[in-house]
Amino acid sequence: MKLWSLLGNSQKLDGGAMFGNVPRGMWERWIQPDAENRIPLACRCLLVEGLNGRRVLFETGIGAFFEPRMKERFGVVEGNHVLLDSLADAGFSHEDIDAVVLSHLHFDHAGGLLAAWEENQPPRLLFPNARYVVSRGCWERAKQPHPRDRASFIPELQSLLEASGRLEIVDGDHSDFLGDTVRFSYSDGHTPGLMLAEIGGPGGVVFCADLIPGRAWVHLPVTMGYDRYPELLIDEKRRFLEDKLARGVRLFFTHDAGCAMASVIRDEKGKYGTTDERGALAGETLQTR
Repeated sequence: MKLWSLLGNSQKLDGGAMFGNVPRGMWERWIQPDAENRIPLACRCLLVEGLNGRRVLFETGIGAFFEPRMKERFGVVEGNHVLLDSLADAGFSHEDIDAVVLSHLHFDHAGGLLAAWEENQPPRLLFPNARYVVSRGCWERAKQPHPRDRASFIPELQSLLEASGRLEIVDGDHSDFLGDTVRFSYSDGHTPGLMLAEIGGPGGVVFCADLIPGRAWVHLPVTMGYDRYPELLIDEKRRFLEDKLARGVRLFFTHDAGCAMASVIRDEKGKYGTTDERGALAGETLQTR
């Protein structure tokens, strides 16, 4: 299997919201905010070629589906669909993808499924040859969102996915389409049924999604204001990191602007951190145990 880290459209969001109850005096040492208190965030995707003979894309980022007013509100930086350009730079197009795995259906993770906004044009799905893989918990949440996170979903997306005839809703550890090479675990602290995809087993890589958006959130007490159950998320994160450290599974970050992948470490006081940090991956062979 070969791996690419592919950047999608980037965002600038309020640093206080991204760091929950961590005071600015601490989090601004990790990520420098701009004059509007916003921090830069990537929407990074993972492409795996040769996964059971298929090309599989893990997430699609925020994309460029927002109309101009909403694009400004949610701090989307670029106007073009950056993921499509990143795919092209790697030698692929969205038509080449056999499966798209979505950790959840918040717009900053699934918006890249849609074509770029055009005035007076309805939303349109990309990746016409791909199976769309999502967990049942995330699917049910997207179909019936809570008022707290209703604005995080794209109203038209669920009906488009259903109408495609290529939607696979996953209940357990594996997808029928992807087989045993990808193992799923689940987290409810950020949103119900967040699906965490591990590729390759021991020594492989796991897509951390919003359980751990980037290096700063590896530290157990750090959560986002967007998380629905921060204390539950911390407990989930502890078990997750213990497991990945024990089995040598590397972490792939979607929102870290400077780091795509890193290994887990833990110091003598029990604090988790990262090492062997990689800014980007470009067709690298996945080395597993």
